[in-house]
Amino acid sequence: MSLDQLTPGVWNIDQSHSSVAFVARHLMVTKVRGRFDAFEGTVTIGENKLASAVTATVQTGSFSTGDEQRDGHVKSGDFLDVENFPTMSFVSTSVSQDDDDFELVGDLTIKGVTKSVTFELEYEGVSPDPWGGTRAGFSAETEINRKDFGIEWNAVLETGGVMLGEKIKIVLDIQAVRA
Repeated sequence: MSLDQLTPGVWNIDQSHSSVAFVARHLMVTKVRGRFDAFEGTVTIGENKLASAVTATVQTGSFSTGDEQRDGHVKSGDFLDVENFPTMSFVSTSVSQDDDDFELVGDLTIKGVTKSVTFELEYEGVSPDPWGGTRAGFSAETEINRKDFGIEWNAVLETGGVMLGEKIKIVLDIQAVRA
């Protein structure tokens, strides 16, 4: 899809039409899905579209899987430690394109630890909205190792496996509004 419709400037992430979600392996046989409900960010489109930038901040206390007990544990010091680390952030360092495939590389900070991550980025297009604005859609996925960010907790199962896998998939669906 052509990037021509993306006009240079700042585009604000519309939280009510976007999602920051994750998938984690649980008990070695299933996946648990969840999301963060409070986040904000901007996409700054450059004249050269590949010179664009993304910044985002997520409120870690907005973590939700739909299970209050599990959510409380993940918010504790065993995992996200939201009391000491109320936010996590992403700041892009580069965007690259190979035909219709894009990669967004940047620094992800969780629990005070910053690591470079690469998102497979999909540009969904641009559309006018009913309120006189212009919106752009993006989706992106990456996989991180939670231990790289100091999230070590686990429990060994009687069968020899572990309760929680180390790999966490981050899934973004972003709608941005031209400022």
